[in-house]
Parts: sequence; C-alpha cells; structure tokens
Amino acid sequence: MGLLGILLGLALLVGLAFRGWSVLGLAPLAALVAAAFSGEPLLAHWTQTFMGSAAGFVAQFFPLFLLGALFGKLMDDSGSVSAIADFMTDKLGPGRSVLAVVLAGALVTYGGVSLFVAMFVIAPMGQALFRAADIPNRLLPGAVALGTTTFTMT
Repeated sequence: MGLLGILLGLALLVGLAFRGWSVLGLAPLAALVAAAFSGEPLLAHWTQTFMGSAAGFVAQFFPLFLLGALFGKLMDDSGSVSAIADFMTDKLGPGRSVLAVVLAGALVTYGGVSLFVAMFVIAPMGQALFRAADIPNRLLPGAVALGTTTFTMT
C-alpha cells in the first residue's frame, strides 16, 4: 500500500504541476497522499517525516540557491543573458532555440559552474530564446535539464 501511495502522490504532483499549479503547494499535498496510504498516523507522519526532511534540505542548500539566484539575476540585469541569447539566435537561428538552451547549459556546466547555479543562469536566457521562437515556456525545464544534467554530469 505504501508504494501505491508514493506512486499516486507522484502522479498527482506531476499532473498538477504540468497544469500550472505551484510545486510549493503541491509537494505537501502529495506527501499527505503518500502518508495516507502508509497506514501510519497522517499528521504525525507528515510533520515529522516530510517537514523535517524539507527543512533539512532547505537549510543545507539555502546558501547555494540564494547565491545562484543572485548570480542569475546579476547576469540578467547586466544584459549578459540577452547577449548570449542573441549570439545563440544569430548562430543557430530562432527555430533552434531548444538546441541553443541545451548547448548553453552544457557550456556553462562544462565550464565549471555548479548545476544549481547554472539553472538560475540558463532559465532567463531560455525564456528569452523561447519567447523569440514562440515556444511555450513549459518546455523550458526539459531543455535546461537536458543540457545541464545529462551528458555533462560526471
């Protein structure tokens, strides 16, 4: 029963996230669904297991996320993200925006930038490229993940 709850919670999370719901609200809801199928006390399982793990994750990676977000915002505000997007559009053409995002992610991670920081840098550039090519933004996480987390991982 526990595995069924995990799969159902994950399906709920993925399905509603693709429909545009915020993952920040969906994650606790999906955890409640998984906890309900485990047969343990619902509130205790949710607060002691999910919330403790979520708080530990945030505490461990907060400096990395904060500095990555600041670096991405600095790159966006300075115009370097737009310059990279324009360069990629000129070289590859506006119809190859997905390839441009994948290649930019690969170059950034091969260059030594941490995966988490690369996400914050590539996302604004990808949004600009996808907007120019009239590609929906819901495809951006897949393109960013392909360039930063697949063949560039060691």
